[in-house]
Amino acid sequence: MTLPDRAQIVVIGGGIIGCSTAYHLARDHKADVVLLEQGQLTSGSTWHAAGLVGQLRSSASITKVLKYSVDLYKRLDQETGLETGWKMSGCLRLATNEDRWIEYRRLATTAQSFGMDMELLSPQEAKAKFPLMQVDDLVGASWLPTDGQASPSDITQSLAKGARMHGAKIIENIRVTGFEMKDGRILAVKTNKGDIACEKVVNCGGQWARQVGAMAGINVPLQPVKHQYVITEKLNGLSSDAPTIRDPDRRTYFKEEVGGLSFGGYEPNPQGWTMDDVPDEWEFQLFDDDYDHFEQHMMAAMERVPALEKVGIKQMINGPESFTPDGNFILGTAPECSNMFVGAGFNAFGIAAGGGAGWVLAQWVIDGEAPLDLWVVDIRRFSEMHRERQWVNDRTLEAYGKHYEIGFPHVEYQSGRPHIVSPLYDRLKSHRAVFGSKLGWERPNWFAPEGMEMHDIPSMGRQNWFEAVGKEHRHVREKVGIFDQSSFAKYEISGPDALSTLSHICANDVSKPTGRLTYTQLLNTRGGIEADLTVARLAEDRFYVVTGTGFRTHDLAWIREHVPDGADVKIEDITEAFGTLSLMGPHAREVLEKVTSAEVSNTAFPFGHVREIAIAAATVRALRVTYVGELGWELHIPINAIGEVFDELMQAGKEWDIRPVGYRALESLRLEKGYRAWGSDITPNDTPYEAGLGWAVRRNSNSGFIGQKALQAIAGEPLTKRFAGFAIKDPDAILVGRETILRNGQPVGYLTSGGYGYTIGQSIGYGYVRNPDGVSDEFLADGDYELVIALDRVPAKICLKPFFDPGNARVKA
Repeated sequence: MTLPDRAQIVVIGGGIIGCSTAYHLARDHKADVVLLEQGQLTSGSTWHAAGLVGQLRSSASITKVLKYSVDLYKRLDQETGLETGWKMSGCLRLATNEDRWIEYRRLATTAQSFGMDMELLSPQEAKAKFPLMQVDDLVGASWLPTDGQASPSDITQSLAKGARMHGAKIIENIRVTGFEMKDGRILAVKTNKGDIACEKVVNCGGQWARQVGAMAGINVPLQPVKHQYVITEKLNGLSSDAPTIRDPDRRTYFKEEVGGLSFGGYEPNPQGWTMDDVPDEWEFQLFDDDYDHFEQHMMAAMERVPALEKVGIKQMINGPESFTPDGNFILGTAPECSNMFVGAGFNAFGIAAGGGAGWVLAQWVIDGEAPLDLWVVDIRRFSEMHRERQWVNDRTLEAYGKHYEIGFPHVEYQSGRPHIVSPLYDRLKSHRAVFGSKLGWERPNWFAPEGMEMHDIPSMGRQNWFEAVGKEHRHVREKVGIFDQSSFAKYEISGPDALSTLSHICANDVSKPTGRLTYTQLLNTRGGIEADLTVARLAEDRFYVVTGTGFRTHDLAWIREHVPDGADVKIEDITEAFGTLSLMGPHAREVLEKVTSAEVSNTAFPFGHVREIAIAAATVRALRVTYVGELGWELHIPINAIGEVFDELMQAGKEWDIRPVGYRALESLRLEKGYRAWGSDITPNDTPYEAGLGWAVRRNSNSGFIGQKALQAIAGEPLTKRFAGFAIKDPDAILVGRETILRNGQPVGYLTSGGYGYTIGQSIGYGYVRNPDGVSDEFLADGDYELVIALDRVPAKICLKPFFDPGNARVKA
């Protein structure tokens, strides 16, 4: 086929993701699409993928994406006439210990929450589904009947045919060599056979996606890893409809393959391929067989299926798969270039995700925003640190090695640390801080009392830090604590059009006078919450914006992408210029009064205000705001002065027993106060009204803001879901999120977050109660509630107000 001189959208890469994206762009949106493949379709890593298709993930949206894949694979052949090899064989997950069994009980609850049917089986029930399996060591197994397997090449060819049927052009044996760009946007794709002008580019380059992105200055942080599996000769007694098996305690998986058994695994000592560019000439290629490295999986597989000892190996597959530093795939708009979209890094479940990923990515390309809450896979979860190839390699190999580890809550990665530290790192370490990491920043999770080991001990029950965090929590409630939150993302927005720009982007009123703060959400066109942040007005034309550590790239990109055309505004990321100390607790004012000459009484410095004050010869931006529900200030300090300010505060606070406090106490404090966390409690799927945040939306905006029309369209309509809190008295019940909410015995939603409220002495969770006929106050109040926790039903009390809010009075005036 001749290369056209222009197209609306160019898709780069002819694996399953590229073909699925082209198919959905053509079928659903009638887009003018050209797909470019440097070799032949599937010739990168799709052709040698194992083809297992699972659906259940910890994210409701990603589970929906994977369920869509299954639905598509079931029916695609009816449209295109090409088989997909789809076989709904079901999937057994095996458990050999109690911690794994608890994980499966929680997974089964998650499945129920997401509308799926996962059963838990006895060892003998599992054996009945796969008689060749040895089950003496099993505690039990989970069973998802709708999982299965498919042929990666057949699916891809069927998607490609479907794309062509709907008008897409697919050109093979053409290599992208660069991009023509202007003002950070792609104007044309350059190839070895000419240039093609376009409006948008979708980078589905697989293991080449990083190199394709780099041609446009875009970072796609993935690492090719060698992944091996074998296919045996015909195995007597193996049914053609045998279920797929995941045996995570032995790090292996199995599936039937033309009468034989295909099996492989995820070893703790994986082999990365290259940190240099992947060779262009790598069409239908594999690495040499490496039975020495594969032996660990061979031995584990024979222990589980003893018949493997007497069957020959037909073929070993040793090929590269693209993996990412957190084990989640990469979708969305590149923050460096607003018209390049990425779909890559699928961590060996590209076949399971392919159909659904192409569906949502196509919608994203057309609309310019994600159609669902896809934060866990959004490319904007990464930052500049992810350009460091060695760091990406090390963290990716660690994530690969943990693929089949038990999913204990609160587990931290260890590789590449410490990467970014605040100037207080050594001081906090001397206070026995136990650090976690967020977007590269070392942050104190908790502080170990003398005589206690300074590290987390993972557990499915109460963890080793539970009591220590409780003491920190109570200290903030009763005395005064200090949090190092220097990792906060911080931006300055200035210029003649700064206010009008922010008014267009923010749902709340940011036109308050100089010296005022505004909590606001940024909404998408559906009225969903894309971000929530604090805007401080420093001057008529200058604003200081603070948001969460992990959202630095995402929120900055959203703001920049939505600046009105022609606006005279300057947007700067100044995260590293300021450190942040949050001084919180009933004695916070007394401590602050001892270190500054500024007036900090409630009259002079009310809640929701910002002032510049002097502490330790430093000019500090003090924000009267709280995320813990106590009197307090966020003190934003020139980074080089934060050590001196910390020392002065610690000295001044001795009278009130001031102490540093960690992020796990912060989490329990915010849960008691009912503050929402973006990414879990509030997401692009949720409107402010559903989230109980309608008070933060301006009602009569003449200028209009993004999402206003969507909110106006539902104004006055009954809400079909509403955010609510739940508390349980059972001291052994542990909430981690995704527990099913039952109202009068019927499922009505699931928890978005969970933890423990030390002040009230109960476990606390939050989630949305759903009812298609409307969720009124009466509907909420009239029900009897239970939470399903690891399949156990536990009575719960619903609450629409904060669990802890004694007096509030504008947050403890």
